[in-house]
Parts: sequence; C-alpha cells; structure tokens
Amino acid sequence: MKTRKHDTHWMVGVALMAAIVVVLANTPLGLIPLPMIKATTTHIPVILGAVLFGPLAGGILGAVFGICSMISNTVTPALLSFAFSPFLAASAAGAVKAVWVSVGCRAMIGIVAGWLWLGLKKLGTKDLIALPIVGFVGSMTNTVFVMGSIYFLLRPEYAEAMGVAVDAVFGLVMGVITGSSVLEALVALVLVTAIGKALLQLHFAAARPRRA
Repeated sequence: MKTRKHDTHWMVGVALMAAIVVVLANTPLGLIPLPMIKATTTHIPVILGAVLFGPLAGGILGAVFGICSMISNTVTPALLSFAFSPFLAASAAGAVKAVWVSVGCRAMIGIVAGWLWLGLKKLGTKDLIALPIVGFVGSMTNTVFVMGSIYFLLRPEYAEAMGVAVDAVFGLVMGVITGSSVLEALVALVLVTAIGKALLQLHFAAARPRRA
C-alpha cells in the first residue's frame, strides 16, 4: 500500500512538472528579459523535478522539453532549426542527430541534475548549498550538451547556416557556452534555489505518513 501511494505521488508530481514544462515552452512565460538576452526558464521545472523525484523523472521531463523544442522548430523554423527538427534534416543521419540534439540533450539536463543532487545529499550537503549548484550545473548541461553535439555532429551544417568557415565553428560554440549561457545558468541558480527550497518542504510534508 505504501509503495502504491509512493508511485502515485511520483507519477502525479512528474505529470504536474511536465505540464509546467509544456506551458513554459509554448508561452512567453518561458523567457525572462535580461539586459543582453532573454533567458529561458523552460529547463527550471526539469531541474526541480529531478531534485524532487529523481534522475528518471528528470530525464522524462527533459525529454518533454526536447519534444516541445522539436515541435516548435518544425512548425516555426528558424536559422538553426535543422539541428533540432528531424523533419528539416537533409538526410536520415541528420534526422537522428537532430533527435539527439533536441530530445537527448534535454533529457541529460534532468539526468545530470538528478544524480548530482543525490550525490551532494549523500555527502551531507545542505539544501541551500546543493540547490544553487544543481541549478547552475543543470542549466549549463543544456548548453554544453546542445552546443557540443552541434559541434561534433553538425559542424559543417552549422558553419553553412552561420555563413562561416568550418574551422570558425569552435569559436562560435565556445562563445555561446561562455556567454549568454552563463547568464541563464545564474538565473537558474537563483530560481532553483528559491523555488526548490519551498517545494522540498511541501514534498517531504506530503510524503510524510499521517497519524490516525
């Protein structure tokens, strides 16, 4: 009976987080205007879900984020949408690469965040220290995996789309990783810490068995 209640709590929690991911991915709520960029917040519930419900939940939520990205890039294509939509790829191999970039890399956000959280808690790290670390690393995982995969898998196509030589792609990729992604990671650090602390208290309160 206890296991069934735990499973139901897990499924309901993951479903709720997935709904939030979908809303953020398809509305302006998924963007926060900053002085230089618009920081995405769609990966925040992915990271929080990984903290609350574990790496598996994080991977599922990240995949939901990726599927939303794939659909968006297919329906309203942009310059680099070929890297995120298998329907815009020039070949079958390119389609497989696009699925990895859009879905696989986003699933890694939740997997990395979930395992990092478990590792930090096993070391006895306090929530107020562990949460910002997981928030920052989880956000950077998104950029590093996406841009790294584009570099290793789609370098010629990326160079053509950007109108630069292939050997210039590394500099562009590193510019993204060390530039706007750091600001997004700092936003994630703040939001994951603030929201995560409150959600952890609610999560443990809900999981605590009630006395008759």
